[in-house]
Amino acid sequence: MGTKERLVLVTGATGQQGGGAARALLSRGVRVRAFVRDPQGEPAAALRRLGAEVVGGDLGDRASLEAAARGVDAVFSVQPSEGQPQYGVTSDDELRFGKNVADAARAAGARHLVYTSMAGLVPGTGVGHFESKWQIEAYVRSLGVPFTILRPGAFFELLTQPHFYATPGAFTFFYPPAHRIPFIAAADIGAIAAAVFAAPEAFAGRTLELAGDVLTGVEVAAALERATGRPLAYARIPAEALRANPLFERVVEAALKLRVDVDVASLREIHPGLKTFATWLDEGGAARIPPVAPR
Repeated sequence: MGTKERLVLVTGATGQQGGGAARALLSRGVRVRAFVRDPQGEPAAALRRLGAEVVGGDLGDRASLEAAARGVDAVFSVQPSEGQPQYGVTSDDELRFGKNVADAARAAGARHLVYTSMAGLVPGTGVGHFESKWQIEAYVRSLGVPFTILRPGAFFELLTQPHFYATPGAFTFFYPPAHRIPFIAAADIGAIAAAVFAAPEAFAGRTLELAGDVLTGVEVAAALERATGRPLAYARIPAEALRANPLFERVVEAALKLRVDVDVASLREIHPGLKTFATWLDEGGAARIPPVAPR
């Protein structure tokens, strides 16, 4: 089937991952049906201007998903999680949403389902939104729909949050200084998803760990210092600050036990434009880094 004949349903199409997937697919000439909560909003309008078909619906409403999936060839699945407090969802919600999207893909006879999960995922972490993603992965594998699972690391964009720079002269983050962390640009997740959709037979049944760079906190601070010209040391967020937020404390404890094995060179063969942290900073990321509190 030619590019222009294919139609991909993209959930979360106004978010970072879904938006990246929609734009990457459109740039390849693939038709996109963007599933959004607010079809009248400016983010939806921006997708229309790029050529997407925009449909409104709710991930919790199975009927709206099945209607949106009717006639599509493939589905990109991403859901909000408990780890994103701005969305106000629970881990049970995330699991239900993920199953709804997978069921809609099956009902539509989709020939490929791409689900985005999280890096290094294993069961039994005790963290709700880790467990919900593991259960969605298992459900996707059980359906009989050809699938690919993407497991992205932390977004470079996460590092633009001001609270990481509130300690004078320091970049503060969650992990010990030598702990290696997989990072990726949000747009690169979408670009890799588009490459997967372009070659479904090559990626069917595979789980891909995604990162453009794997860095320690000390290396992140050094790269930030070079890019911004601001002196920056690395500091770990104090234990008492983590204890003040039990969810983050559990997430950090669980994440320290994960071991992510990312083949960045192979990913770059799939997506030659895959960004390192230095590249992301040079291409506009450095301008997004907040001011550092003075010493």
